[in-house]
Amino acid sequence: MNRRILYTSAVAALTLGITAALTYPAAAGQRPDAVTEAAIASGVSTQVFQALSRDLKLDTKGVQLRLANEARAAGADLKLRKALGGGYAGAWLSADAKTFTVAVTSSAQAEQVKAAGATPQLVTRSLAQLDAVKDRLDAAAGKAPASVPGWYVDVTTNSVVVLAHAAADAAGFLKAAAVDAASVRVETSTEHPVPYIDVIGGNAYYIGGSRCSVGFPVTGGFVTAGHCGTTGSTTTQPSGTFRGSSFPGNDYAWVQVASGNTPRPYVNNYAGGNVTVAGSTEAAVGASVCRSGSTTGWHCGTIQARGASVTYSQGTVTGLIRTNVCAEPGDSGGSLIAGSQAQGVTSGGSGDCTSGGTTYFQPVNEILQAYSLTLTTSGTTPPSSPPPGGGCTGYEFTRTGSLSSGASAYQPDNSYYTSTASGTHRGCLVGPAATDFDLYLQKWNGSAWVNVAQGATSSSSESLTYSGTAGSYRYRVHAYSGSGSYTLGFTNP
Repeated sequence: MNRRILYTSAVAALTLGITAALTYPAAAGQRPDAVTEAAIASGVSTQVFQALSRDLKLDTKGVQLRLANEARAAGADLKLRKALGGGYAGAWLSADAKTFTVAVTSSAQAEQVKAAGATPQLVTRSLAQLDAVKDRLDAAAGKAPASVPGWYVDVTTNSVVVLAHAAADAAGFLKAAAVDAASVRVETSTEHPVPYIDVIGGNAYYIGGSRCSVGFPVTGGFVTAGHCGTTGSTTTQPSGTFRGSSFPGNDYAWVQVASGNTPRPYVNNYAGGNVTVAGSTEAAVGASVCRSGSTTGWHCGTIQARGASVTYSQGTVTGLIRTNVCAEPGDSGGSLIAGSQAQGVTSGGSGDCTSGGTTYFQPVNEILQAYSLTLTTSGTTPPSSPPPGGGCTGYEFTRTGSLSSGASAYQPDNSYYTSTASGTHRGCLVGPAATDFDLYLQKWNGSAWVNVAQGATSSSSESLTYSGTAGSYRYRVHAYSGSGSYTLGFTNP
């Protein structure tokens, strides 16, 4: 479907889409405060919402708009990356997340970007060409002096940045790598990256006398940083065994936990609760992210680059996510999450959480692919399909309503329903002809509404099914494009 992303010119529309028909479970008949309401509407926990507000210095409305724009950017980036092919040169969000820019190498492709609702930027080098330059630097990593702590593709400047304590320090390394000097930008830096490991305190797992942090739960165990342990090493709290580990080069590992340890789809927010993991969709450069670790707890910031290389004393690690989130020793292996989407595990960096710093993360999807692992998430979403011919018939309940383009409504009756037993939820939506109406089933996880199933094709009509446990549920009907009346049919366990 041709999904437009409206940033700078449609902030008001975004606000309406976020706040329309807000609902929540009534706890003892009391209405949640404004922050809780905003978090529910944005699809994240209150703790995530508050941490973003604190670390990014945003008010409630600012966090809402940022999260909405970031979600649109992630989806648009995936589609444009495929559509533009070799002319794609990277994408990023502006500092305020109101503008999503996609770099391309031709004017024709710039028109494609405009048609998708993003801002095009015409550049000289494609992302593939920049990656090729970085690959040459990676191949020469052994010749990089300690005063050259890392390098990465900076899509915002269409160049490869090489960090050096002094500009002259990079000269020999660049010569050894035989790269095109015009594509490289040397940036002076005081970074001295170290892997974050082996200090006391906090919620953790242990490898002998060392401590690291759990990354994300997977079927049978969890993923973490490779420098935390070698294949065959054993862990305690929880007890387990490293079944795979790669460091340096990469910085990933997975630990199979012993019987009695149950992986759960959560990340500790160090505020007395958990953040639900719903998937692992990559967030765009410039997107806000939060990190959880056993030394410093929960901190947030933004993505500065993807595919970065960093040199530790043990060797160079490539393909990392570079951020301005702080971390300290012992946070290694911990979770990096964008909203409810897993991003990576903590590798290392410079600085601390008193003065700030730069932290690098191993992308989680690479770990899942390397070891054929399945991320533990909050629910499975069967593929959506159009409703049967004749509309939504044969469902236990029916609701009707009307929406303007971009708005949402929550059913039943701007509220929710409670299922007291496990079973299958079925929903069916019929919207006006020649429109794009979408249907989402959401479940309350104790702190936020989380999408557990969806029908989001380019059709005006959708259907979904979800096999879930007892709890509170609601349907979100969203008019992605077009306006008019709709009919919702649904059956509960």
